[in-house]
Amino acid sequence: MAVTYIIFRFTFFNFNSSWFSWVILSMATVLYFACYKFMESLARPTYAESGALVDGGMDLNCGSGTAEHVKDLILLTAIVQCSGIFTDYMWLLMLLAPCRAMYLLWVYILAPWIFAPADETPVDKKKQKKMERKMKRAGMM
Repeated sequence: MAVTYIIFRFTFFNFNSSWFSWVILSMATVLYFACYKFMESLARPTYAESGALVDGGMDLNCGSGTAEHVKDLILLTAIVQCSGIFTDYMWLLMLLAPCRAMYLLWVYILAPWIFAPADETPVDKKKQKKMERKMKRAGMM
């Protein structure tokens, strides 16, 4: 993808690239590499010393989970890099990645923890009947 960016930017836009373009292009390339290595580590199988398969690795095509979010990040980077050929302002769309991370952090971790209902221990039926009898006796006296 980086080669396509360089070719289009240099041929059609007459070497119109600033230091910002090169820095962002380098960061996108590092992001591609990091996502690839992360997904490779997720899918790596684990073998026992005897050679038997212990864990087959994570299924990268499952509909939810970490691999899905990494694939979304790769797609976002590719789309922004393709649109960044035309203008440097398109790189600002990469700010969607931390926004989505904050959204997922809020929805799956912070909000359920903050707004969790208080734990009420369920009362055993025998204890509840005993409490009701005590209350009746206290009310009759």
